[in-house]
Amino acid sequence: MCGFAGFFDKSKKKDTSFLNKMLQSISHRGPDDQGLWLDDNYEIGLAHRRLSIIDLSKAGHQPMISKSKRFVIAFNGEIYNHLELRKSLENSNKLINNWIGTSDTETLLACIDVWGLEATLKSCVGMFSFALWDKKKRSLFLARDRIGEKPLYYGWQHDVFLFGSELKALKCHPSFKSNIDRNSLSLFIRHNYIPTPNTIYKNIYKLEPGFILELSSHSLNTKLWPYWSSENIVCQDMEEPYQLNPDQAINKLEGLINSSILSQMEADVPLGAFLSGGVDSSTIVALMQNQSTKPIKTFTIGFDEADYNEALNAKAVANHIGTEHTELYVKSNDVMNVIPKLPSIYCEPFSDSSQIPTFLVSKLAKQHVKVSLSGDGGDELFCGYNRYKITSSIWEKIKVFPPFFRNILAKAITSISAPTWNKIAKYTPYSKVYNNIGDKLHKGATVLDSNSIDQLYLGLVSHTRNPSEYVIGSYEPKTKLNNVPSNFKSLDNVEKMMALDLITYLPDDILVKIDRAAMSNSLETRVPFLDHRVVEFAWKLPISLKIRDKQTKWILRQILYKYVPRKLIERPKMGFGVPIGNWLRGPLKDWAENLINKNRLICEGYFNPELIYKIWQEHQSNQRNWEYLLWNILMFQAWLDENKKLI
Repeated sequence: MCGFAGFFDKSKKKDTSFLNKMLQSISHRGPDDQGLWLDDNYEIGLAHRRLSIIDLSKAGHQPMISKSKRFVIAFNGEIYNHLELRKSLENSNKLINNWIGTSDTETLLACIDVWGLEATLKSCVGMFSFALWDKKKRSLFLARDRIGEKPLYYGWQHDVFLFGSELKALKCHPSFKSNIDRNSLSLFIRHNYIPTPNTIYKNIYKLEPGFILELSSHSLNTKLWPYWSSENIVCQDMEEPYQLNPDQAINKLEGLINSSILSQMEADVPLGAFLSGGVDSSTIVALMQNQSTKPIKTFTIGFDEADYNEALNAKAVANHIGTEHTELYVKSNDVMNVIPKLPSIYCEPFSDSSQIPTFLVSKLAKQHVKVSLSGDGGDELFCGYNRYKITSSIWEKIKVFPPFFRNILAKAITSISAPTWNKIAKYTPYSKVYNNIGDKLHKGATVLDSNSIDQLYLGLVSHTRNPSEYVIGSYEPKTKLNNVPSNFKSLDNVEKMMALDLITYLPDDILVKIDRAAMSNSLETRVPFLDHRVVEFAWKLPISLKIRDKQTKWILRQILYKYVPRKLIERPKMGFGVPIGNWLRGPLKDWAENLINKNRLICEGYFNPELIYKIWQEHQSNQRNWEYLLWNILMFQAWLDENKKLI
């Protein structure tokens, strides 16, 4: 796990001091080593920071030059099957037998030398992004892993092409212009993240997962193409489902996850895992411990607020499995200390509030290990989110009624305050399944006029239906959520929502959150569920093995119950959140009011101050819980302050 940055400059300026500045801006991603490489004529420059995990020696130093001298690479990530690839190379090419070290970067370069770039990427199992310079073709290649675990930004700024692991590196180049894209800001206000390929800056983009970009120095044209596509995998695998009975499917899936975990437990440094006590992390930890001869180190954080505290559940699971468990209870002061760091940690606006506990648990883990495995991805692959069931159920109920009737129903729902609905819900069976029912009902009321389930789902995963009302002078670009891929139309409703999350929410929210939180603590995270072979198998499974008898993640639970009793797992889904709504009425109130001061908003000119004042007052009076939308706005304002410092 590392970080890199670089530039392509046809003007061949010899002043390259800024390359070192780009490098130092991402020092947190690689505190163990650093390196710079410049082409002889100053046309291309690569900078690399290293977090040493495999082969701690100088043999893993980057940027690295291939043995043929043709290729130079700056690589971020891990190739889990690199030893297998070495053996394949040695068997097929007798010239490949004098390795310098044992790093996966050296393996990757040798494979590219012999097999070519695209064939090599199709053979790799791992998480990565990298920049590769081909001296022979005089072309720059950028590539990103299949699911999008590792970040990669790029774009032209005047006559210079910039790229890197984080935006802060690109901003260190003198050609960079910090022109905020209001349309991307409107997407952020809707989602709490900015969907790929957009970024907060004009003319700067994220490389899509599974894609290769080529920039030819001869023509200065860029070409993009996929070597693997989540969209295609979803549709192809659904058309060719596995013909397995439930027991066979359970055993097959367990074998694939075991194989993924075993490969991801390879490291030359201490290793552990995050444990929340939920299905996903408990499954990963249980299978890790089953393959280990000594107790696995596990980590969790807790809160005094019972509705947000998973620590007790995690501790019970850890005790049963037999891990070496560490927990930390977090106070509001701990959170207050993290919040000022968030705009720097997340180099573009990002406001999934679970970014806070993710940072804290990463900080805790780093005190004991250098690598931590995570259970992320289980919800998207095995139908874990309650919103899938809720959306499908709502659509089946409302689609038969005309719009005017739905509007009357919406007004009736919102006429009762969210706190009152929560009190009423305590006397119903739903309180055992869902939290904060009042806010869910109010949000559901806003989408009752939807004319398709696609529109309904977009509304339910949005923090506002009309972000352009909040962001002055903006309109929303097309995304895969508001312009659903045509090949998804054959999927059933639940499968379509899962597929959309796989290609949007997972890479742009979940994986961004964990990458930045962990790397800001110089901690490597690995996600066994996102081995592409597990992903491909999961999409071949019928939905009946993912949701059965109203229970989500059925097939994953059957694996887990071999190792952990049901009673330790069966409880309402909580999520990895923090009580932001309460804190905005308490310890964070003054901080927030300073950021959304009306005069300040008018002066900056990004947001409609009247609308923001209205929702702030409704939140303070407990009339509505606007924590998600407010947190989006506040995180942009805090990021804007940080951005001004760097300009």
